[in-house]
Amino acid sequence: MEIVRNPTRSVAIGSIHIGAGHRIAVQSMTATKTQDIDATVAQVTDLEQAGADVIRIAVDSKKDAEALAEIRKQTSGNLSVDLQENYRLAELVAPHVDKIRYNPGHLYHHEREKPWQEKVEYIIGVAKDNDCAVRIGVNCGSVDPAKLALYEKDDSITPMLESAWEHCDLVDRLDFHRFCVSLKDSDPQKVIEVNRRFAEKRPDVPLHLGVTEAGMPPDGIIKTRIAFEQLIGTGIGDTIRVSLTVPNARKGEEIAAGRKILDDIAAGRVRTVVDYGLQTLNIISCPSCSRVENEAFVDLAAKVKEMTEYAKDHKITIAVMGCRVNGPGETDDADLGLWCGPSFVNLKKGGEPLGAFGYEEVLVKLKEELDQLIDAQTVG
Repeated sequence: MEIVRNPTRSVAIGSIHIGAGHRIAVQSMTATKTQDIDATVAQVTDLEQAGADVIRIAVDSKKDAEALAEIRKQTSGNLSVDLQENYRLAELVAPHVDKIRYNPGHLYHHEREKPWQEKVEYIIGVAKDNDCAVRIGVNCGSVDPAKLALYEKDDSITPMLESAWEHCDLVDRLDFHRFCVSLKDSDPQKVIEVNRRFAEKRPDVPLHLGVTEAGMPPDGIIKTRIAFEQLIGTGIGDTIRVSLTVPNARKGEEIAAGRKILDDIAAGRVRTVVDYGLQTLNIISCPSCSRVENEAFVDLAAKVKEMTEYAKDHKITIAVMGCRVNGPGETDDADLGLWCGPSFVNLKKGGEPLGAFGYEEVLVKLKEELDQLIDAQTVG
């Protein structure tokens, strides 16, 4: 199993091992609907053949959990499950997977009157009973609201850290040690900072690395490479995922990109770190996954990138999100945000909603808003 607790974080350059005999594992995530068993099994098999060490599947309902049980029968690799917003599904999925991932921010969505500590204790108990590892997945767009309320709005990193450390302390007290933590953001520089600060305080806890909503290749690979080179190069990181906006048939590209980055780091082939503080356009888009409600999202992300090429020298961030889970929160910090539903795309400007538009119609409205931002920068 790839999740082990490491007392050291020294990197053996050339072998990509962390500490004594610990290999960095590459993870991917299915993008099929979990209840489509044949399609999901086929994608798990494809990802395994592409070299994935861990494959994550989203489970959002009891029907998803039932499908997972059958998927497990037809597959043999390491499966991780994303509990989404319903922590109670843990007992239904744990017998069929190797790792459970929960998000501290999502623990508030069900049984809101119950303290989050009781929910974590339940998840850890299920993990113990079923010999599962656990990932505490802290994401910039869905941080524990109680932590967010304690800090200034422009400080997105401290609430993430405080949440992660607090959950680690509780899991320690529950005498559970087969866990790792992930701290993800769409900005590679923030990913670097938050993981470095976490590792300084808790060097004993394995870290899963990734730049969330990295976008389309090659930009998404470049952003991820920046974070991985700076972190893995200093001994931080135990498992990784490259999150790219690509069609289902191309999900194996995430694995190939991750392997290439690891190979390059091991051989010392590192590139100059790109400074994302420059006055340049930044488009972030989430990876295609089973939460996407309309696969036209992938085409839309590509069209947004093509249409906005003329604005490449302006410091403007555009976020294109594929679902209602991450979309609302993770477009808040963008200058212009699009989060996609089954039939309409919700457009936001600086966190304020501008309305819902059709998939083709939204490009016209996006350009209007982008031109206004460019004009404002020029005048300023």
